Amino acid sequence: MYMDTTHYSQIFLNIVSNAIKYTPHRGAVSISFRELPEAAPDICMLETTVKDNGIGMSDEFLSHAYESFARERTSTASGIQGTGLGLAIVKNLVDLMKGTISIESRQGQGTAVTVRIPHRLGENPAEETGIESDFTLFEGNRILLAEDIDINAVIATKLLSGRGFSVERAKDGVECIDMLLKAKEGYYDLILMDIQMPNMDGYKAAQSIRALTANAFKEDCDRAAEAGMNGHIAKPLDPVKMFHSIAEILGKAQP
Repeated sequence: MYMDTTHYSQIFLNIVSNAIKYTPHRGAVSISFRELPEAAPDICMLETTVKDNGIGMSDEFLSHAYESFARERTSTASGIQGTGLGLAIVKNLVDLMKGTISIESRQGQGTAVTVRIPHRLGENPAEETGIESDFTLFEGNRILLAEDIDINAVIATKLLSGRGFSVERAKDGVECIDMLLKAKEGYYDLILMDIQMPNMDGYKAAQSIRALTANAFKEDCDRAAEAGMNGHIAKPLDPVKMFHSIAEILGKAQP
């Protein structure tokens, strides 16, 4: 299946961010997916629904929700204005991808945003071999993950631990180097480091360690190499590319 991952990520980053931002403490946000029947044999229609029990939107606002700079006048107890920011951008992206978006919302009860986007099917992939299918390849390897954003650390940890890695986390470059210096020689097999972190950025902390960066531009790749990094992987993470890069660095890639 072919997917515009960049725009797809932008769409749901906006929607999920709104759901979290406008749902009070101890509220709930859920995401559900399903494949819908599609007339064309080479098309896969995916439906994604993001639902919350937050402050919701008024009927009046819903009629203008997709207009640029539209913003609900109601607010939470903390003063946060109602859901609606970014919906014009989301609607434009969904339209560009030939999809549809619908919103159901009631003030004080929550919001459900449903997005349906068609994706063109590709040829059946060849049977996976090697790194993609070997879930024991990295068993016994330990990674030090330097990542200041909690949700990014959770996602990366799940991906890595699911492939057998033992993962320990540092919240910035200073803590990363401190953990490295306190560890026994050879304790960590690999260090994955974000670049934009407080206290000490990844470039300054990576003179003798391997790193992971969110900056995908060529000048950042060059700078990473100059700082002593052994690899450069862009975010959002592509698990296949990430594990191939790690396997090459650890000398486990197949010739």
